[in-house]
Amino acid sequence: MMSIAAARALSGGQRCFVGIGLPSTAANLARRTHAPDLVLVYESGTLGSKPGRLPASIGDGILAETADAVISVPEVFNYWLQPGRIDIGFLGAAQLDRFGNINTTVIGDDYAHPKVRLPGAGGAPEIAASCREVYVVVRQSKRSFVEKVDFITSFGHGRGHGEREKLGLRGAGPTLVITDLGVFRPDETGELVLTQLHEGVEVEQVREATGWDLKVSPELSRTPAPTETELQTLRELKAAK
Repeated sequence: MMSIAAARALSGGQRCFVGIGLPSTAANLARRTHAPDLVLVYESGTLGSKPGRLPASIGDGILAETADAVISVPEVFNYWLQPGRIDIGFLGAAQLDRFGNINTTVIGDDYAHPKVRLPGAGGAPEIAASCREVYVVVRQSKRSFVEKVDFITSFGHGRGHGEREKLGLRGAGPTLVITDLGVFRPDETGELVLTQLHEGVEVEQVREATGWDLKVSPELSRTPAPTETELQTLRELKAAK
């Protein structure tokens, strides 16, 4: 459901900065269904990749073999990402707060001696800063949806509306968060609001998995069930070797 909901949010002609895992699954599903002209950009320097299966990593040869062009990693960041030429950037999170700030660095308030040291930033801070929009895909629990992240790896909306502009950040920041329970969008203050529930999920379940007093949209809707085409295409992608 997470992959399908993320795929539906993409449209043809967009340039999408894709990470491995659910973002790659969603982007390739979109390209094979309703958005055949979606342009997939991977951090390894492949532009317009059209893999016939899900890549194992950003270094998977199938990305270069099926790409429109292969460029250097510095060029991906300096020419495509930083100037704002990427429409959608996908990110994951170990922790996410109510304003869409992301932590993938440490768990615990002591950076030098954390409870858990996470993989770190990679290119995520630049994706969060410069893509025109950011979509976050994350499994939801009180461990991941927290009142305040322990460390801001990738800037969302700071403490509210206007903080991105003060820092001179080019992109709009997180405009969509997709979890295994529902879909969230920021309101005019930058705070995430529940706008969609997945099938079989109730609002109370989402509240119980959220570490803050969750806002719920008065126009709350249900995520449409997966179509047979979406399910079949997803299965084919996952089964391909």
